[in-house]
Amino acid sequence: MAIPAGRDKIVNLPNPPESGPRPRDILVVKPSSLGDVVHTLPVVALVKRHWPEARLRWLINPEWTPLLERNPHIDEVVIFPRTELRGVRGLRRTVRWAQGLRGRVRANLVLDFQGLLRSALIAKLCRAEAGHIVGLSDAREGSRLFYDRVVPVGRSAHAVDRYLALAAALGIDIAPPLEWPLPPGSAPAGFTAEEPFVLLHPFARGAGKSLTARDVAVFCRELAPHRVVLAGRTDQQVAGLENVTDLLNRTTISGLIWLIRRAAFVVSVDSGPMHIAAALTPRLLSIHTWSDPRKVGPYQPDAWVWKDAALFQMKHVTDPGAHRRADSIAEVARHVAAQVGA
Repeated sequence: MAIPAGRDKIVNLPNPPESGPRPRDILVVKPSSLGDVVHTLPVVALVKRHWPEARLRWLINPEWTPLLERNPHIDEVVIFPRTELRGVRGLRRTVRWAQGLRGRVRANLVLDFQGLLRSALIAKLCRAEAGHIVGLSDAREGSRLFYDRVVPVGRSAHAVDRYLALAAALGIDIAPPLEWPLPPGSAPAGFTAEEPFVLLHPFARGAGKSLTARDVAVFCRELAPHRVVLAGRTDQQVAGLENVTDLLNRTTISGLIWLIRRAAFVVSVDSGPMHIAAALTPRLLSIHTWSDPRKVGPYQPDAWVWKDAALFQMKHVTDPGAHRRADSIAEVARHVAAQVGA
């Protein structure tokens, strides 16, 4: 997948020759969140292809492990029990947990993509005596103090570009196309894809990112007679419509992946499922209320974005001349209907 034009590029991308011994054990520290885990998939694939003989482990929260199922580049998934380590004493418990993990994980190379104090502590405790910890310059909470190498990245760069900078600093070729080894997913119970459908993911946990129930109803009515499948989680009540299949609060990560792979088109607010869709299909429209699509938009040049009453493709994100006016969710729905028809 090509990097969309117009984004702030990653900085300081040396491609130095390898020095020192090749790593035998690699630990990837990226426990969360959904979208960030998806963004890390391509660089982990590049790392494993560069050092195929190394044992590669990925430290991840249990709720996101479905994203790593059947991943050919990961030798072991290490579960980080985040819920058990919360609270005032969470950091101390994390240290004790990581000390226990150290008995079986001693990595020559630790890649801290999380960039927080907790992840840096885990990296420090799981690093072999002669190993190295590599992280990014925008890491927070003093975590850079634990790194043996800090890779400079642009503050406005997309997450995928930032992670690729780390790989490039290790001498790894990051030329596209990138690989997104997501699993096939599994069908939601009782659902069939015999009739074409538009997948709508209208709600997100982030404040102010979700559509309203009224927006959802307007969008679905405008799409009729096209079938619309609602997916995701919400506390909102959405009115039933004849052309709507409601899978809200009944959609797992595996189910979302399966639906995205089979949808005629995907529409999603800025959220983790949107980033799954961007990894799997160009048939996507991402809705951004306040977030900046240049930094957190779909990493897919042909994907559409609705932001500030304008419709545009990611490859034209910085070109106002290629933006179309769209003042309402109804206009967005009509645009999607035209894409489905085409």
